[in-house]
Amino acid sequence: MQVSTAPATVRLLTAALDGRIIPDTYVTDGTPVVIEAVSGAPGPMAGDENAPLPLAITPLRPPLLGYLLAEHAYVVRLEQGKDADWYDVETSPSQTVLAEVLARRSWPGLPPLRGMIGAPVLRPDGTLLQHPGYDEATGLFLASTVALPPVPDRPTAEQVAAAKEFLLGKFLRDFPWRTPADRANYLALLATPILRPFTRSLSPFGIVDATMPASGKTILTACLGMLCGQRVLTWTDSDEELRKAITSVLADQAGVIVFDNLPEGSVIDSAVLARLVTERTWTDRRLGSNVATSAPNDRLWLATGNNLRTGGDMASRTVWVRLDPDMPHPEARTGFSIPNLDTWILHPTNQATVLWHLLVLVLDWTAHGAPASTSVPAMRQFTRWAQQLGGLLEHHGIDSFLANTGDSQDLDDDAAEWRAFLMRWHELHGDRHLSANELRRTAENGFGSDPWDGTFPTTGSGQLLSVKSLGRRLTGQIGRWRGDVVLRSVTNPHNHGRSYWVEHRPTESRTFQTPERNLANPQTAGTAL
Repeated sequence: MQVSTAPATVRLLTAALDGRIIPDTYVTDGTPVVIEAVSGAPGPMAGDENAPLPLAITPLRPPLLGYLLAEHAYVVRLEQGKDADWYDVETSPSQTVLAEVLARRSWPGLPPLRGMIGAPVLRPDGTLLQHPGYDEATGLFLASTVALPPVPDRPTAEQVAAAKEFLLGKFLRDFPWRTPADRANYLALLATPILRPFTRSLSPFGIVDATMPASGKTILTACLGMLCGQRVLTWTDSDEELRKAITSVLADQAGVIVFDNLPEGSVIDSAVLARLVTERTWTDRRLGSNVATSAPNDRLWLATGNNLRTGGDMASRTVWVRLDPDMPHPEARTGFSIPNLDTWILHPTNQATVLWHLLVLVLDWTAHGAPASTSVPAMRQFTRWAQQLGGLLEHHGIDSFLANTGDSQDLDDDAAEWRAFLMRWHELHGDRHLSANELRRTAENGFGSDPWDGTFPTTGSGQLLSVKSLGRRLTGQIGRWRGDVVLRSVTNPHNHGRSYWVEHRPTESRTFQTPERNLANPQTAGTAL
């Protein structure tokens, strides 16, 4: 390309860039980007480490554009020699010219890039995107984390049987699932990144919890992370720090984000996290500036820990996978189907084996029309996710999906505390109407025993709330059922003050029968279909 004056050079380079003179260039939200390998990126040495994708999406900036032009084009300008003849002399356009080239937002010649994935996904039409590279139908770029043999569109009955035997009878056999529902829930989470473009649904927050350390939590999340790309974050109780971490990590291409190894007994109660899992697009201030940035929320968000609980709105936005080895030293267990599973899953060949068998189950389901489940419980914004993933599991005879929902509600700290308070309120005052001031005075027991038995709301330091703060908390709970009790309120038309009372509607308790695990026989523990 022969360049001359600045305006002519801008036009020439713009047309060349839009004509894809530089390989692997695309456009994302009006910005030209390039797909490139990242040298020296360390691979994970353990399941709780970051597992980056082998390629990265890099926005084109003037210095990078200048380098790529030097690599893929011959840019010259005419110079007159001493002999009065004109010669082509290779040159580099100025940074100002390159910046002007990249200033525009319209690039009709560049294919639109929606994102990068590390594992095959199911397209909206039900076909499998499994060939590495750019896919025009979805706008996704498959940067495979493992080399995968082709998966047939219609697997044979023998292949389906072998896939179920490997996944259920070997790979997942020895985990100490608390109930069959926990294993079914994990399989649903494992398939979620693959089905996301097909279901076009939000996915809930996943918690992999155990009663004891060394139960296998990190192995389960690592399997997801190794296949789809993984970023491991440290949990924080600060919503401000959590917001910053989310905005930062969404700039990466990892498909799975794991808050690993939360402190034992932690309560996951975050308004920021509750907002995140219910939004398709995350919008926040760009770090270090007041400029807003947006990113699609197309990740799977997980947390691991021992004896975790949820609070606030997170209880209804969470799927639980619980492990219970029911022994003092889980790390001493032997006789596994796959020895040293924590290091086995780090090998790409083994990851490919897990992924291939999982894809066989997915494509057998789609070959039969991808039936959705009609028996799973409604999950608010996640109902479509539950119906599609439930349909996949039911198609393969894997039952109990989401059957631990009732048990998981018992892990909702916020609900438990409010229910205990409201029940005690009803025991003490029946349906008598009380103002926030009157209610607070009943808890001001400077002497003697506490009539509230420790259920009355307090500050973080254990002090009684002010009347104003108590009123605000009560107002936020009006009409919200906590089991069989609910807070009601009316406003006095004369002084506009509120009075509150508790309504109690006893109902017959439902009994949930959970299949018992045969802990004495490791061959059958947690494997019932």
